[in-house]
Amino acid sequence: MSSSRNIYLKMKTLREARDLLSDRFALRPAGRGETVAVTKAAGRILAQPVYARLSSPGFHAAAMDGVAVKAEATFGATEANPKILDTGTRAVFVNTGHIMPANTNAVIMIEDILVIDENRIQIEAPAFPWQHVRRMGEDIVATELLFARHHRITAYCIGALLTGGITEVSVLAKPCLFLLPTGPELVDHRQMPEELAPGRVIESNSHVLGQMAKELGAQYIRHDIVTDNFELISQTVSEAAQDPETDMILIMGGSSSGSEDFARQVIESLGEVHVHGVAMMPGKPVVIGEINGKPAFGIPGYPVSAIMAFEQFVTPLICAMLGRAEPEPEIIHVQPTRKIAGRLGMEQFVRVKLGKVGANIVATPLPRGAGTITSITEAHGIIRIDADKEGIREDDTVSARLLKDRRYIEDTIVAVGSHDNAIDVLADLLRAESSRYSLSSSHVGSMGGLMAVKKGLCHFAGTHLLDTHDGTYNISYIQKFLPDVPVRLVRLAEREQGLIVAPGNPKKLSGITDLARDDVVFVNRQSGSGTRVLLDFHLRGAGVDPAAITGYENEEFTHMAVAVAVLGRAADAGLGIRAAARALDLDFIPVATESYELVIPEAFAESGRIRLLTEMIGSAQFIERLHAMGGYHTQNTGRVVWKSHQ
Repeated sequence: MSSSRNIYLKMKTLREARDLLSDRFALRPAGRGETVAVTKAAGRILAQPVYARLSSPGFHAAAMDGVAVKAEATFGATEANPKILDTGTRAVFVNTGHIMPANTNAVIMIEDILVIDENRIQIEAPAFPWQHVRRMGEDIVATELLFARHHRITAYCIGALLTGGITEVSVLAKPCLFLLPTGPELVDHRQMPEELAPGRVIESNSHVLGQMAKELGAQYIRHDIVTDNFELISQTVSEAAQDPETDMILIMGGSSSGSEDFARQVIESLGEVHVHGVAMMPGKPVVIGEINGKPAFGIPGYPVSAIMAFEQFVTPLICAMLGRAEPEPEIIHVQPTRKIAGRLGMEQFVRVKLGKVGANIVATPLPRGAGTITSITEAHGIIRIDADKEGIREDDTVSARLLKDRRYIEDTIVAVGSHDNAIDVLADLLRAESSRYSLSSSHVGSMGGLMAVKKGLCHFAGTHLLDTHDGTYNISYIQKFLPDVPVRLVRLAEREQGLIVAPGNPKKLSGITDLARDDVVFVNRQSGSGTRVLLDFHLRGAGVDPAAITGYENEEFTHMAVAVAVLGRAADAGLGIRAAARALDLDFIPVATESYELVIPEAFAESGRIRLLTEMIGSAQFIERLHAMGGYHTQNTGRVVWKSHQ
């Protein structure tokens, strides 16, 4: 088979692709069933209706502790004219659940009788027929329908089934997915080496999608990794398609348009391709087809693309095979913290962090790369941008699909601003201290953080903006940009900023002036970040023109991203904190010690969540963790260093 490059011949909109899937595979329950013990049936879907074998109760039973009587024998009893009943003949003592004695049809509660002696009782009110009696078949009558076919069995249902004398039920067989990971770059986690060679990645998609299938009630078979070889992939898929136990085939990876992407060719050679490419991001390269009458998918290799393709196309098939509706997501209205760009003609699924600030739920976009698995693990929700929209403005109110419980969102502390590893430490300590609150941080730079405070979009902002006139930090910027917002400034730490360089400092850099050398490639922080302000201040002081620095325009949004760029040899140096260099065993050339502080609006400062947060900042555990990371000075950590509107 030729390895010529694919092209997207059958690109569809998301709606077109889902409609085609529905029409082609007639989304209805699969006919295959199996018999399972009732006690093992929770979560399963009935393939056949279930009728009761026994009545419940199977006899007339006392519903109260007391005496069983014939109701008619009690008529006429009053407080003024009580009746005396002989025990053992006209009145029989019973306990709750006891079978009713012959010739009785009512129970008088024990508290409503007066015991005269061991042979007689007195009653002062009549009983009516079937008073405090559970009649035979009151709950279940033998032969009646307990549950119709395609009913999902819950834990409660198990009680009804067993009570009705049912010990086994016929349920729909769990749809079986055949998952085939492909690609020479993949490494099985069970054979993980000490270090991955460049270009190799741990195969995770099959495990992620397999567990997603199990959560929906399906099962899966995972084949070992197969390299990019058309004949080998074809043979493996063909065998799976012939297996009567296989309901669906997922070829993991190889769905794009590269010369070694074989998913489309394999499906086409063994069956039929209905769709190659869907106008959605992430998930565009998905292939939808069928082999031997079974749905067959080419699943994109990037993790988030794989998840989105699964949710949009595989999930509805699994649910249909099980006779159940697709999971109904919870939708809430949110306000973005910044503009979110769209792409005309392409539906986009933007992962966001959420939190309730004041009366609004605010949404901060996470990185949108389809290969960024943490953009889905850290996400609280997903905003869907329609294909006919150019994007979302920051003052728009839009809908988001929740990925976390709403209560979690409402108890999330929202931090927007400059990145620091110490914020991650705070998040961990906060969760250790409280099961209620969590901390969500978004890295938009110090100025971005101040703007978020101004717009009421966060509970606090991390900032380290240097006033180049007097050498102070943050206060002059707050006075300029937040004149009408009462805030307090809490010192998180003094931290060391410097040049992060490769181990051994191979370029022999000694300071800021060396960044202008022709043999040095630099990686910068984004405009508006405190680190960028600090860099430009020192460049001016050294008389260095930013235009002379190779890579000055290359921007990253966190200190760790800068450190990774140096570690990966994408740059020779970047300005960042010592803790980031130390975390990746890189060398560090000190440039300055600066104040990193939290800007906390007074409107939130005394709330329970922020009070707990500030307690964490002053705790011994937090300070100990900062010292362990290196590059932090904590003499004033936790101190309120300034308040506006005093």
